[in-house]
Amino acid sequence: MKKSDIRKMPEYFDRYINLTDDVTYMQALETSLEELRNAPFDKWNALGEKIYAPGKWTIKDVLQHLIDTERVFAYRMTAFARKDKQKMRSFDEELFAKNAFANRRTVADLVAELILVRQNYIALYKSFSPEMLQLSGKAYNGVEYCVLSMGFCMPGHQRWHFKILEERYYPLLS
Repeated sequence: MKKSDIRKMPEYFDRYINLTDDVTYMQALETSLEELRNAPFDKWNALGEKIYAPGKWTIKDVLQHLIDTERVFAYRMTAFARKDKQKMRSFDEELFAKNAFANRRTVADLVAELILVRQNYIALYKSFSPEMLQLSGKAYNGVEYCVLSMGFCMPGHQRWHFKILEERYYPLLS
């Protein structure tokens, strides 16, 4: 199924989904894995703990955020695909970042973990039937989204953050 097969674009998450191409969800996920493997690791290492404004995350915090978000959504999509009708709990991304201590780790270690998490997400999506992909659930704030839409959201979320890195962090290296 392609991005254009999403019946109702989920509010808020559309900002990420719209950054993906109109390909199948599996192509979007596989492309995101390649984009991660081909990322500019030399720049990421050179950034160290630099931030573009007070209170912003380091490159390591951003990578940890991608890992954490994907894990949270893997649970949510499993629940939706299994017809669990509970409203999903939110997660506090700032609290997660503060308590992950990502800056104690290396960029290489974080990227290796993110690759594993993405491969796991791909395996999860391979297990979903077309019927499961159309199932939906509600976020903590009442926003409804389907399993298919989140197959595009995670690749788009990665692109969103890579774009921020390019626009706001890479100039710090000049």
